Amino acid sequence: MPPRHSDAPSRDQRHRRILAALTGDPTVRISALAAEFGVSAETVRRDVEALTRLGAVRRTYGGASVTHAAVQPVLDQRARMAVAERERIGAAAAALVEPGAVVMVDAGSTTTHVARALAARGLTGTVLTNSLTVAEACAVAPGLRVLLCPGEFYAPERAVYGPETQAFLAGFNADLAFLGASGLTAEGPSDVESRASWVKRAMLARAARRVLLVDRGKFGMAHLQRIAGLEAVTDLITDGEPPPALAAALAREAVQLTIAAAA
Repeated sequence: MPPRHSDAPSRDQRHRRILAALTGDPTVRISALAAEFGVSAETVRRDVEALTRLGAVRRTYGGASVTHAAVQPVLDQRARMAVAERERIGAAAAALVEPGAVVMVDAGSTTTHVARALAARGLTGTVLTNSLTVAEACAVAPGLRVLLCPGEFYAPERAVYGPETQAFLAGFNADLAFLGASGLTAEGPSDVESRASWVKRAMLARAARRVLLVDRGKFGMAHLQRIAGLEAVTDLITDGEPPPALAAALAREAVQLTIAAAA
């Protein structure tokens, strides 16, 4: 256990700083806070438990999250969070794609990393997406045909949604679908955006292999709308071991787990 630094913040100061950290990042990790404050991880754990009892935060596996089920930072803000972890997840996902495959990719910060990694592989194939950032990332690869869904443009996510989007996707068959989510529990993935949840369901319905991409900071988080049960996905790619209850649920549904660990 690291010794407490003489200039380490007091308990009240730590609580204020934990809440301040969550205004910019929807999840914070205990290990990172302990290093920042110069105190033990156990001390921060007690801080998070105290704030959880007050209803100010939600305890997650290895950290804390905001309590609002229908709130998350916009795409540009999320793109600056857990970058290394999402890059690894994206690379592991792209490695599943075979030459000539048809791939559906939904909108989000993690799926954008998939698109970049896929373009870097130089494969031939077809990508269907509702995301402008995914389409732009894939368009630099001459071998990738990019089909951009129609729909109503939603600027904060740089993506299109709505009935036209869902109907368009229903007309295709895909080898793989890569989907992000705001949170993941034993009940399945969930999202803060209802419009995004409907598009994700449309992709799940049309792909043979359905790959969920979430970093471990989202474990234990249940957001506004449940996308589907775990039985709807075939794979989970993440950057850390799931907590026991989630791991057991994944095993029951035979979801293939891939941990994209640091080299």
